[in-house]
Amino acid sequence: MEETNIPKVYDPQSFEKKWYQYWEEHKLFHAEVDKTKKPFSIVMPPPNVTGQLHMGHAMDNTLQDILIRFRRMQGYNTLWMPGTDHAGIATQAKVDAALREEGKSRYDIGRDAFLERAWAWKEKYGNRIKYQIRTLGSSCDWDRERFTMDEGCSHAVREVFVQLYKKGLIYQGKRITNWCPHCNTALSDIEVEHQTEAGHLYHIKYQVEGEDKYVEIATTRPETMFGDTGVAVHPDDERYKDLVGKTLILPVVGRRIPLFADSYVDPQFGTGAVKVTPAHDPNDFDMGQRHNLEQIVVINNDGTMADNTGKYAGLDRYECRKQLIADLKEAGYLLSIEDHEHSVGHCSRCSATVEPLVSKQWFVKMESLAAPAIEAVKSGKIKFIPERFSKIYCNWLENIRDWCISRQLWWGHRIPAWYCDDCGVTIVENEDVKVCPHCGSAHLHQDEDVLDTWFSSGLWPFETMGWPEKTEELKQFYPTSVLVTGYDIIFFWVARMVMMGLEFGKDIPFKYVFIHGLVRDSQGRKMSKSLGNGIDPVEVIDKYGADTLRFMLITGNTPGNDMRFYWERVESARNFANKLWNASRFMLMNLEGFDKNFVPAQEDFTLADKWILSRYAKAAVSITNNLEKFELGEAGRSLYDFIWNELCDWYIELAKARLYDKENELPRKVAQYVLNYVLEHTLRLLHPFMPFITEEIWQHIPHEGISIMTAQWPTGEESKIDEASEMQMTAIMETIKAIRNMRAEVNAAPSRKTEVILHFTDKSLQNVFISNENYFKALASAAQVTVWEDENAKPQNAMTAVVSGVEVYLPLAGLIDVEKETARLDKELKTLDKEVARLDKKLSNAGFLAKAPADIVAKEQEKLKGYEEKREAVKQRLAYLATI
Repeated sequence: MEETNIPKVYDPQSFEKKWYQYWEEHKLFHAEVDKTKKPFSIVMPPPNVTGQLHMGHAMDNTLQDILIRFRRMQGYNTLWMPGTDHAGIATQAKVDAALREEGKSRYDIGRDAFLERAWAWKEKYGNRIKYQIRTLGSSCDWDRERFTMDEGCSHAVREVFVQLYKKGLIYQGKRITNWCPHCNTALSDIEVEHQTEAGHLYHIKYQVEGEDKYVEIATTRPETMFGDTGVAVHPDDERYKDLVGKTLILPVVGRRIPLFADSYVDPQFGTGAVKVTPAHDPNDFDMGQRHNLEQIVVINNDGTMADNTGKYAGLDRYECRKQLIADLKEAGYLLSIEDHEHSVGHCSRCSATVEPLVSKQWFVKMESLAAPAIEAVKSGKIKFIPERFSKIYCNWLENIRDWCISRQLWWGHRIPAWYCDDCGVTIVENEDVKVCPHCGSAHLHQDEDVLDTWFSSGLWPFETMGWPEKTEELKQFYPTSVLVTGYDIIFFWVARMVMMGLEFGKDIPFKYVFIHGLVRDSQGRKMSKSLGNGIDPVEVIDKYGADTLRFMLITGNTPGNDMRFYWERVESARNFANKLWNASRFMLMNLEGFDKNFVPAQEDFTLADKWILSRYAKAAVSITNNLEKFELGEAGRSLYDFIWNELCDWYIELAKARLYDKENELPRKVAQYVLNYVLEHTLRLLHPFMPFITEEIWQHIPHEGISIMTAQWPTGEESKIDEASEMQMTAIMETIKAIRNMRAEVNAAPSRKTEVILHFTDKSLQNVFISNENYFKALASAAQVTVWEDENAKPQNAMTAVVSGVEVYLPLAGLIDVEKETARLDKELKTLDKEVARLDKKLSNAGFLAKAPADIVAKEQEKLKGYEEKREAVKQRLAYLATI
């Protein structure tokens, strides 16, 4: 134990970085494989190296750190694997933007130079992220830090790709994909955000060949009509029975296209006839496959019109729409335009409107991978916390489409496929291919595309532990114990890790998926750059300390639900840290002569001692149970209530008299023992939530070991639970609260001590109260405590209150200065008389009543009623004082 007390003022900046450095230097975060210990492992959801951590990351990391620190103290062999994600599209977009500011594009500098820039970006922002994670107090194993494009992960990614390809689960195909014209790449379905937008339905007539008839179609995207290769109607739609099988002439273009029946068509929508553009709409693509229609791509990758659109070639797709509608109108093909709200897909990275395009891409067949991933959750092998998220997960997997994994980017894992320029064969291998195994040609080129970011992060739980090698880490720490993540990436990430884990790790990747909500601003809005309402966790930490931010983020928060960020809640958490600091400082000031080997006999404990030890024991059991159940917010609330309300507000106040009394050694030693025991063990319970302040205080008070991090988690405390002492103490506390309330009612100064008269309706409490009379003297300004036995002679001129089992009387004569109180109330009565007269006059004024809105009149009437009630209460009080 250090000789010095802790400083007067709680200043987290003075010790937080010091302790993090101490923990790292002593390798307290590091895990070695140890078969003698039970493992507990978490892989950190790797933050993207595109920028900085936000409040959502801070919450995510805090939740993980609480679980890791809790299990570490319980004696588990804990591994928390940190790392970052290369974040393909997002990082490339940042580097592209930086190049644009220099007046260049990536094509000007070439792939190699561009990748150098991207790696430099990763170093800069990856380091910033690591600084933020450390500042937050995250006790992850930095010796094992990974990056999704480091050598080991890259090897694992290639291995998985090759194995899936050789199993026939990866294939190349011309498919319709979501295309972002701005990022210039394909997107998977879940990288597209749909928003309802105001648009139009354009009604256009398509002439029936050789007849004086036409079919009216309605479309929201007339610019795609250059790619129309048919018109479809529902087979049961009577309106078109005679026309099915006939040929239509495509307006403006003049191409002959068939009119056919397909049950996909909704006869209730629009005119019941839909133009079919297989190259530009996923549903049309499917219909085209069924009816063997040609796919004609009419929009370029950059969102401009293709060469096959005649005079519209090169126009932006929306400019083309404008000109085309004018031309259709002039030629008599446009029948009408109506307003129409519809869902429009946007790129989740840059918000550009997504264009469905047919292109050659790489896909993973999902059906055979999805089935075991559904079963793992339905059978309970993987449990979602809260359970409701398992339905969302299963529903998505049951309706999954093949996953487009190729991206037209340079930053990422390049697809390990080579094409022979001479014989045209495709070669997929782990190692770079120099010679074609089919024809021996050296003229080969590698696929230009990279893999979707989620392909590599889907392997995260096992690739970080050395897979495909059969490492000792994999044997001990895989499957991991729990995944902590937000509900917004259940599809992107969670489902893919389960599929990949079962296929390659040969087991589930984690046993629990602990889902948390988003951190929103005080108005409930999502924090975002565009709204400018994001808050950097480091900004909060610099001002209030990491412990304060952590405690604020988990208290009042339930699994799966969003939470709002209020600065007032940060202040409240800081006040809690202050309260603990001051209580600890008080204890340290009163530890003179402390004997760490002294253990009191049972009969030496006072009622307050037994009560606080019992309340502490119950808190320890409840906090442990809640942490086991992932109810971290509930565990935090229990700690707050126990430390603030019971330890600080009650026990310390009751222990002061014994601690200050240096004449009576035994009572003082017992108080020191209890206070030190409860504080030291409570610091352990609080450590996972607030690691820095607990370490700082713990290092100053009597303790064993080099760090609170490695102190044992409190166990077996049930033996200290003492229901009888709790019941007795609760009765005393309720009585003290009643006395305090009565004194507050008459503004009695704390220095004005008065007699407390008690009448017991529950006789079993009488001896307890009398033997603990000093509690009333210490906390209720009691001069003495008298028991009144006679049922008939109630004390006169006394305030009274009834609590469970006790009637409490406070004689007014000793409680207040009658003269002073009468003068104060006379003054208050005059003020109230004035207000009542003013409002009476106002509400008798016919002019006011005629002109003022009804709600204003009602408010004034309400005010008058309130003043009249207050006046009546003051009059009664004055009459009462006159009798004393």
